[in-house]
Amino acid sequence: MSYLLAFALSFCIVIGLIPPFKKLALRIGFVDKPQSGNQRKIHRDPIPLTAGIAIYIGFAVTFLLFLHESWERTGAILGGGLLILLIGIVDDWYKTNGREFPALPKTIVQVGAAVLVYASGVVFSGFQNPLNGAYITLPEWMQFAFTVLWIFGVTTVINFSDGMDGLAGGLSAISGGTLLVVALVMGQQGSAMMAVMTVGVSLGYLIFNRPPAKVFMGDSGATFLGFVLGVVALDGAFKQATLFSLFIPILAIGVPILDNIRVVIQRMVKGVPIYKADASQAHFRLLASGMKPVQVVSFLYLLNLCFGLFSIVLLLAQWK
Repeated sequence: MSYLLAFALSFCIVIGLIPPFKKLALRIGFVDKPQSGNQRKIHRDPIPLTAGIAIYIGFAVTFLLFLHESWERTGAILGGGLLILLIGIVDDWYKTNGREFPALPKTIVQVGAAVLVYASGVVFSGFQNPLNGAYITLPEWMQFAFTVLWIFGVTTVINFSDGMDGLAGGLSAISGGTLLVVALVMGQQGSAMMAVMTVGVSLGYLIFNRPPAKVFMGDSGATFLGFVLGVVALDGAFKQATLFSLFIPILAIGVPILDNIRVVIQRMVKGVPIYKADASQAHFRLLASGMKPVQVVSFLYLLNLCFGLFSIVLLLAQWK
């Protein structure tokens, strides 16, 4: 029942807050403007960029009411998420004025948020040897590096996936639902509760972002959802992991991770900055192949769902 209540509250807060934030965005000009000739801008009208604020508030309020974590963990997760939200808002504001925000300060803030989570005790500490069952504890520097890189990486790939109406929100909901099942199977209630909230805020956002979108969450919302998914996986799927089950959280967020690994490698080969926006993501390539936007989004939903189901099967096989 607590999971249902947490889902309902996070969902309803987002639905309730998006309309007034939308009006505010239109009033102050905080909107994503269409640009002729830009493959990444396929909408025709200015779209408000304030849904990310509603997503953060919905998650934070529900977290404080339903999760009784230590102040260190609460401060790290909500404080780190707030830092990511704020730097994302600055980035979005620059874009509304036709300018690009430098990648370095955004990277520093996102890495800093990941370091806060590490310092609070949400850490990938090691894995179980499948041959003898012994737990292999990684050196502290490797724990730090893996934890920070994982959170930063998932934060980034969800943001990179936010290129079409309904895409990033739907992928986040599917990945959050997969991590929810994983956490429930492993008996990790805190991780399961955070996953429920992630699904709730993502679906609440999708009410307004499904094609044709009425609002966008911008970099602020997309990076926040990525940050939360990274934390949920660390606090749940990576705990008590065997060598083989390390693939479970990667598959749970399969489409954003695998697609953007391909994109990053492609950009590095071409000598293009990793953060340089282009139309190399799978959704843009599928769109260029002749598929309609709804078909592209539906196909990627289905693919991410298949990855999620496979990760659950892998989990059940490990626990059998």
